[in-house]
Amino acid sequence: MNENDSLIYVIFGASGDLTKRKLVPALYSLFVQKLLPEKFALLGASRSQFTDDEFRTAMKSAILEFKEIDDTSEIEAFVQHLHYTSLKFDDGVTYVPLKERIEKLREQKNINGNTIFYLSTPPSLYGIIPQQLASIGLNNQTDGWKRIIIEKPFGYDLESAIQLKDQLLCDWAEEQLFRIDHYLGKETVQNLLVTRFSNGIFEPLWNRNYIHHVEITSAESIGVEQRGGYYETSGALRDMVQNHLLQVAAIAAMESPSSLEPGAIRNEILKVFQSLRPIRKEDVKTNAIRGQYVASHIKNEPIPGYREEEGVNPNSVTETYAALKFYIDNWRWGGVPFYIRTGKRLPTRVMEVVIHFKATPHFLFSRGTQNNSSNQLVIRIQPDEGILLKFGMKTPGAGFEVQTVNMDFHYSDLAHQRIPSAYERLIYDSIKGDSTLFARTEEVLEAWKFLSPVIDCWKNEHEAPLYGYPAGTWGPENADDLIGDKKITWRYPCKNLSNDGIYCEL
Repeated sequence: MNENDSLIYVIFGASGDLTKRKLVPALYSLFVQKLLPEKFALLGASRSQFTDDEFRTAMKSAILEFKEIDDTSEIEAFVQHLHYTSLKFDDGVTYVPLKERIEKLREQKNINGNTIFYLSTPPSLYGIIPQQLASIGLNNQTDGWKRIIIEKPFGYDLESAIQLKDQLLCDWAEEQLFRIDHYLGKETVQNLLVTRFSNGIFEPLWNRNYIHHVEITSAESIGVEQRGGYYETSGALRDMVQNHLLQVAAIAAMESPSSLEPGAIRNEILKVFQSLRPIRKEDVKTNAIRGQYVASHIKNEPIPGYREEEGVNPNSVTETYAALKFYIDNWRWGGVPFYIRTGKRLPTRVMEVVIHFKATPHFLFSRGTQNNSSNQLVIRIQPDEGILLKFGMKTPGAGFEVQTVNMDFHYSDLAHQRIPSAYERLIYDSIKGDSTLFARTEEVLEAWKFLSPVIDCWKNEHEAPLYGYPAGTWGPENADDLIGDKKITWRYPCKNLSNDGIYCEL
């Protein structure tokens, strides 16, 4: 029997929203594409009481509602692989029936010991569940590999991340731990590597000699929805910057790996984190901006401010917008500023990386006031995924007036190519044991270490101001102060990759 031809997939928190919206639809998509092992069982586990049939019915409805693949002909066959057991996550006694259920499924379906435990649970359980599993021997790999997938956030700050790391490594090896960051599962994030390292026209320019600055934006048009209670303990810095945006920045900045092996790629990502210039406490005010959306009107609809959202403290100083300026002190990037920003209730939902190239040393031609004299390479991660190159072209007519034009590629142009969801790709990689797109311990700790001065400074409003910004705008005007050059501002992206400008349709 091949070691990868059978599998039990255990989802803790199986009655939750993530399982319904993302995990089970992604697993069904893999099933349809014959990418799951032939001998496969999914065991849902949570506090809720379900029979196997009730769980199957609920997951069948979830697949139809949140389907990631058009083919629904195999749903009935897929749900026959689904099973359910209830347990209390913090009660060690209830893990014994869990182990018995796993062993029974192995016997019934002739499955070896290969097991993935997916923690789709509150972060407070990330240390408890693996400890309970280890106490009954479910971390033992003598009969097959055992892996744990952990959702973000990995810790609340540097101290708690170190504590969680120590707790996990007491019973589990580093290679058994898969810290998932769904941004890294996106096709266009992975394409950053291909764009850079497979094209001779880009890589020679990808350094301090030709790049003026790098800008990374992750914007959401929605507010905190029903997650006010969670967001109060997180904020934009912890929710987005510490994991998603710093990981994307590292991929954009990394050196070429020696191979495509997971270890080689992750080593280069770690080197970027280790090269981040520390932010001194006294520099936080000039290198970091935080904001919070206030009540406004969008398309004549009243939008509540963050402090009016359900579950939010009326005097909250939690940031819903964070912008950061930082440097990577190595040979390639010395002196090149990186700007990252993220926020809720911004004009549109968009995630992109923008490479701003240096202007020519002597510009001969006149330009309209709306045009920037530097070239830009825009790598759109979502939505309208693709790549946009902005460069100067002569305006037809007499003289040499130059206007900026776009040359773009959209993934949607690949009519016969399906773009898998991030979770689909990451779940598949975890089954194969490919850890390339998962963060490892050292990366997480370096990211927390880098942001610690900002976190400490933002603990109260007196040390760093909290700026308000009307819902539906691009955040606090003060964010422009991060970019020292008054001639340069943030890019204002639209939902459509090729449309950009302040007056995008919301």
